[in-house]
Amino acid sequence: MSFANLWRRTGAAVVALGLLGGVGSALAADKVDELRLDYAYYNPVSLVLKDKGWLEESLAADGIKVRWVLSLGSNKALEFLNAGSLDVGSSAGAAALLARGGSSPPPPPVATVLVLATPPTVYDPAYFAKGISVLVAPPLANPLDPLCGHKTLSYWGRLRTLRQAAAAGAGEAIWLNISNHLASGAVSNLFLVKDGTVFTPLARGEEVQGALPAPVLPGITRAALLQLGAELGIACRRQMLAIDDLLDAEEVFLTNSGWQLLPVTRVEKKPIGAGQVGPLSRRLRAALLDLIEQETGA
Repeated sequence: MSFANLWRRTGAAVVALGLLGGVGSALAADKVDELRLDYAYYNPVSLVLKDKGWLEESLAADGIKVRWVLSLGSNKALEFLNAGSLDVGSSAGAAALLARGGSSPPPPPVATVLVLATPPTVYDPAYFAKGISVLVAPPLANPLDPLCGHKTLSYWGRLRTLRQAAAAGAGEAIWLNISNHLASGAVSNLFLVKDGTVFTPLARGEEVQGALPAPVLPGITRAALLQLGAELGIACRRQMLAIDDLLDAEEVFLTNSGWQLLPVTRVEKKPIGAGQVGPLSRRLRAALLDLIEQETGA
């Protein structure tokens, strides 16, 4: 019996059950005495087929034996197929396996857009009048991480440090990059004020030529704040900053689209400046709120 006839009998059932992930070179054989296919714990369908013996029952009349091979992952299934050890391999990502196995490439993915409208978070006015304290997190922002510097849904690491900050009575966690330079807040961009100049760490796309990518998101509110600073005649600089720059700053504030500009008056036990919200922080926050009102009518 040829494989063409074999697949007419069993192929539809196998594909319908979601088992088929790739086809090995043995499919070209004219005479089939044995069908070699894998079973995998990431593919429950293969476990059911193996347990019930449906393939064995279907192929017994043609004298074809079924041999099951345990696969510990899609990559192992592909290795078995390429080595000719399997005739059928299952995969958690069948399209990728088929493409890598030599079949035609899968179609490009179709983008999914989800828009969810929720009421904005209302923050305590005391946060803006008195400022908040922040916790310094370990060096976590990695310039070699392709997700750093981009708005993604990979929030777990940042939310974890945010919860650690909350447990210590702080409102935000300051992230360092792996060279111990300042990066950002867990969910915000970071600004320092010294000698009347506003400083902020370099963001993705602002690096000098030949430097590693900056693991900092170039936030929308950050960009608006830098533009406002230029319009108000306030010097603003984007540069590498160290922890000492943070501790020695006269003012510190954080920006994001939720709280706009949030003053920081303490880094753990160390007060910033006089331990009060500084004049530049107040001035820039008022200008930012005016800009938002002008552009949105809010």
